Amino acid sequence: MTALYRPNVAGIMMRQDGRILICERTNTTNAWQFPQGGIDEGENALTAATREIEEEVGFAPDMYTILQSRGGYRYDYPAETLEYVRQKRQIPYVGQEQEYFLCELKENCPNPRIDFREFGQYKWINPGDFQLKWLPEFKREVYRQVFEDFFNLELV
Repeated sequence: MTALYRPNVAGIMMRQDGRILICERTNTTNAWQFPQGGIDEGENALTAATREIEEEVGFAPDMYTILQSRGGYRYDYPAETLEYVRQKRQIPYVGQEQEYFLCELKENCPNPRIDFREFGQYKWINPGDFQLKWLPEFKREVYRQVFEDFFNLELV
């Protein structure tokens, strides 16, 4: 049987000065990430990305331009997450397969309006300042590849 991966999208929100938005998960201290979420039934990746970005950080589609997107990034859930997903949510996924969207915010864009159910805080950083230790271990390889693909940076 083929393993099933949940279709997922993520938005890399970049200001005019090149800084990118990272947000800390409310349920996991020191776990920073980009806004992301699943693709709902009937949605394509672009529709899901614009919805998730607006829901999680308050940026409407007219506040940014999508510069590029890339897909095929995949990670497996760790055992405890897999157990939760399978029992509580009754979902057969073993992980997520993601498409990332690099979005440049327009001038004079307001600060994010974060969804506190998802994130406790946010910060703007230079892409080269991102550290893999800010992520749960199971997401590190995806972020390593994303930073290489979008910013030509090698995270260590």
